[in-house]
Amino acid sequence: METRAGQDSLGSIDALQGALLRQSYIADRGLATSIYLAIKLKRPLFLEGEAGVGKTEVAKVLAQILGAELIRLQCYEGLDVNQAVYEWNYSRQMLHIRLMEARGEKMADEDLFGPAYLLRRPLLQAISNTRANPPVLLIDEIDRSDEEFEAYLLELLSDYQITIPEIGTLRAEHPPVVVITSNRTREIHDGLKRRCLYQWIDYPSFDKELEIVRTRAPGAPEELSRQVTAFVQELRRMELFKSPGVAETLDWVQALTAMDQQKITRETIRDTLGVILKYQDDIEKLSERSIDNIFARIGLD
Repeated sequence: METRAGQDSLGSIDALQGALLRQSYIADRGLATSIYLAIKLKRPLFLEGEAGVGKTEVAKVLAQILGAELIRLQCYEGLDVNQAVYEWNYSRQMLHIRLMEARGEKMADEDLFGPAYLLRRPLLQAISNTRANPPVLLIDEIDRSDEEFEAYLLELLSDYQITIPEIGTLRAEHPPVVVITSNRTREIHDGLKRRCLYQWIDYPSFDKELEIVRTRAPGAPEELSRQVTAFVQELRRMELFKSPGVAETLDWVQALTAMDQQKITRETIRDTLGVILKYQDDIEKLSERSIDNIFARIGLD
């Protein structure tokens, strides 16, 4: 793991790219530049792309490089302030009320609505950090949340602060490194994007994906790695409901390696399709003829 001093030593994009590689994350120059600028300029980084191309992994690896805590907010439909930001500890408040009543003491609002009774959820945890080494805040799959939640994020992303009506505005002493991801299942509002540095992460080329496989699955046979990568690259040319991502490529290589396979065959493809394709319609599209055509294009018998 890189140390906190290592954050200050990331004095160039090349240094950051090297640090990513040491964590087995292969980033092209454009992505490395965006990450570097997000750290240096203290701006949120908005990563968009298909599922499984490594967006979430950026935040995880970045936390390792910076020696920082990773705070993750997984978005979903219906996500609100109580789950994402804060809520009051009602049970503790009730105990306090009963104690004050038993003592016959008067009670003011500040007795109940103060920091001691605040349950901090991921966003407030990231803002409340007092350590010199700020956390990495991952807001994952924001496209799954509602537009109302997007609007709530604008204050956080602009000024690294959160307003709680009963307390006031809390501002980060050391702003977190913010990474936001989206699988683009819906468009994200321009107001949120304007507050971020933007980077699209596409499916990798054959050479880059093979390099990722070699790095993340070093125990896999070389020929198997090449064949799997080539086959997945061809699958993405088909009109599938959900094309396999890099995550599926790695899963497939590791699965076939666990089966002691040295190369892919028609039989093993049929046996393991559920590793790379997640919808029955897509599996049915991959007919014997389709497999034969892919084998021919990638030079297999």
